[in-house]
Amino acid sequence: MTAAQLVDDAPVAAAPLIVTLTLDPYTQERFDRLRREHFPVERNHLAAHVTLFHQLPGAEVDVVQADLARACMRAPIGVTVTGVRYLGRGVAYALSSSELLELRAGLAASWAHWLTPQDRSPYAPHLTVQNKVAPERARALHQQLSTSFAPATVLGLGLALWHYRGRPWEHVSDHAFATP
Repeated sequence: MTAAQLVDDAPVAAAPLIVTLTLDPYTQERFDRLRREHFPVERNHLAAHVTLFHQLPGAEVDVVQADLARACMRAPIGVTVTGVRYLGRGVAYALSSSELLELRAGLAASWAHWLTPQDRSPYAPHLTVQNKVAPERARALHQQLSTSFAPATVLGLGLALWHYRGRPWEHVSDHAFATP
């Protein structure tokens, strides 16, 4: 049995959890469109997303939801799209936000005993619009998007929680930031 089969066959409660930032509707549609245009069709099973945590224990879903609800008792977060990043076999938009980094650091401290090496490593927020393509195709898209790039500030409206049981992810809950 493969690792993917183990995840796909796992009870929902045991399936790993993923936490993402919810973006304003205009920004979400913009990056979804770019992803539809440039992500390989056979691999594009998800909407554009900003992942905060890749693998939290599924059995802790109630604790995670309660922590997310507490973390969202704050105003929406401004996030600056700072550039286009070449990933070798894909392209992403680099993001910057001290508020987002602080929010994630607080959650990471609460969940330190659960974090995988990937989620313990330094956090560099980004939004991938192309992945798993030939390097020359990624370089061409990087150059194309870089030519017309202008920094912009977008709005993070909350956090979303997902179960990973293969693709697409299974939505668990949304947690909106408090209105200012």
